This record gives sequence, structure tokens and C-alpha cells, in this order.
Amino acid sequence: MYKQLFFLIFFVGFLQAEKPNLLLLKSYNNEINVTNWLISEKLDGVRAYWNGKKLVSRNGKVFAAPAWFVKDFPPFEIDGELWTKRGDFENVISIVNRQSPHEGWRNISYQIFEVPNQKGGLLERLDVLEKWLVKNPNKFIKVLPQKVCKGSEHLKEVLDEVERKGAEGLVVRESNALYIGKRSKSSLKVKSFQDDECVVNGYTKGKGKFEGLVGALLCEWKDRTLKIGSGLSLEDRKIPPVLDANITFKYNGLTKYGNPKFPVFLRVRKIP
Repeated sequence: MYKQLFFLIFFVGFLQAEKPNLLLLKSYNNEINVTNWLISEKLDGVRAYWNGKKLVSRNGKVFAAPAWFVKDFPPFEIDGELWTKRGDFENVISIVNRQSPHEGWRNISYQIFEVPNQKGGLLERLDVLEKWLVKNPNKFIKVLPQKVCKGSEHLKEVLDEVERKGAEGLVVRESNALYIGKRSKSSLKVKSFQDDECVVNGYTKGKGKFEGLVGALLCEWKDRTLKIGSGLSLEDRKIPPVLDANITFKYNGLTKYGNPKFPVFLRVRKIP
């Protein structure tokens, strides 16, 4: 029994690493002047942090990435998204959440948007990786392209363009800001809608064409309960997200009472 307990403790410890202090995004609004900031696409993948030795999630879980995937990774920290293509989030999750290495990782690219704890602004930090990749080519690591924002109208044009292609949105970052491992007003997410997460704690019964199915999800969000029915597919109504599941929903601003306007279910958020 003690041997089994020791093995369990060792195994759990092996799968966990120190939780990284990550740069996190705040939300953009039209009152913020982002002229000359840097624009990149906001990828709907899985956040992953290479600590120089292991590839870990934002919660400190060690991904079971194959040895051949991480074999030529740099000896310094890099931060980005495990990604395949736009609109493929569920597939990415199914690949990276498995508990043992497998060939599915060959479809994954590691899209880098930050090189933490290096000197200088964002482009200088990314340049550290780009120079390293010149000498140490790696087919899995990609540096996410950055373009200079010419103003709010330019930002809107770029946002419209990427959303038409199925992208989640954009990220704008102050080019000269130093790296900090927390939420930053110099790093903003830009979307045509807002989104957030909540926890499923109940269901309503469907009516009319949805009789016998789930009508809406009852979700705990901050200090209140939300009813979210829009966005649920027929399959979601037959087999809804389980109780206590974290889901992502989108909405268009808040009412005067602080409730999300027109909440729409997007997906179950399976965070590694």
C-alpha cells in the first residue's frame, strides 16, 4: 500500500510543474489610443509555456508532448499557443490533453507571441528567439507575425479581415512595454464581441420544438445566475455540458444592471 501511495505521489508530481506567471490580456475599448502598437492574431488554441525544460499549461500541468516535438526547443523560456488552424479548438484540445505522447502532435504548431524575461520591448524579445531559430531550425516553432497599428480605423479593418477568415480576434500590445507576468494594460484583446467563462449549475426544460430536451443552461457567473440558450446545438440540448463544467460564452456589453446582453454559448472550456 505504501509503495502504491509513493508511486501515486511521484506520478502526480511528475505531471505537474511550477505554475508559470504569465502575461495576461485586458480588453480593448475605443477610448484607448493604440497607434504604433503591435497587432497579432488572437489564436484560439491552447496556451503553453516552455520553461526551458518542460512544456506546461497555464495551470502548471506538464503536457505529454512527444520527445521529438520538444527535442530542439530553446534553453530559454518561450510562450505561445498550441494550434493547428482557425476553428479547430476542439481538435487541438483532444490532441494535447492525452496523457501519453502520440503522433497527433505532428499536426500541432507552437505559435510564439512572447519570449519572457528577455530585455527590451516585444520585438526585441521575439528577436532573441528568431536569431536562435536561424542557428537551430525547428519546424514546430513559429513566431507569430506582428504588424504596426496605424490607428483605430486600421485596427478595425484588420479585425474585420481576420474575423471574416474565422479568427477569434486580435491582440494589440504596446511595443516598448517590458515583460510582466500578470494582467497588463499594455496588452489587450480585441474582438467584435466580448466573451467570458461561467460554470453550469442547472438546466431549464425545453419547450415547443425543444420539448424533452434542454432549453437553456443555468450558469453561475460572478455573483449571479445566467440563462444561456442561444448557441446550443441540437446535440448540445440532447447531451448538455455536465454540471460544474466551465463554458465559454459571448455577449454584447452589459445592461445597466450588470448582466451580459444576449449571452450565446460557444463551447465547453477544457483548460489543461
